[in-house]
Amino acid sequence: MYKKQIPTPQTSMFSSLLDIIDQHHPLVMLSEKIRWQRFEELFSKHYSPRMGKPAKPIRLMVSLLILKQLRNLSDENIVEHWSENLYFQYFSGQQFFMPKVPCSSTELVEFRKRIGTEGIEEIFKESIYINDKDANDDILTVDTTVQGKNITYPTDSKLHQRIIKKCVGIARAENIELRHNEKGIVAEQQ
Repeated sequence: MYKKQIPTPQTSMFSSLLDIIDQHHPLVMLSEKIRWQRFEELFSKHYSPRMGKPAKPIRLMVSLLILKQLRNLSDENIVEHWSENLYFQYFSGQQFFMPKVPCSSTELVEFRKRIGTEGIEEIFKESIYINDKDANDDILTVDTTVQGKNITYPTDSKLHQRIIKKCVGIARAENIELRHNEKGIVAEQQ
């Protein structure tokens, strides 16, 4: 069931997060740039207004997905860190510190399934929109650490065979007679 986050203007004996946190922190500034209402409009269609258990607020779930990517954390870790981090909570729309986990990690999985690939793409589009001044740069920096590399490690037998072939080649060039035939490599070189 779709449930809208309701702001609570009442004061408490505790200070609000806005009174405690640094207003110039990157997550505070980022939270002000993101068009949260857009996500409410896009994703509310995935919820029933009358059936089921009330869902977590959309802003909370979207912010957890964004923070998960920003901090390179697992679903379990982002939920745990959220309960300890004032800036994560402010970024998620909380007004007061909440010393408990916002949801279970499986709820993040279900939310991703619910919004689908199109929803994830909308979150990605928002990051491009926010960084619009950088989106039109002529230089693109790509992190290729996850791409496969053609690296031969010293433990590979391929490297061992290559060393033997090179040594046999050097021996031939220097007219050195070899006494040992290492797995037919000397015979192959002839």
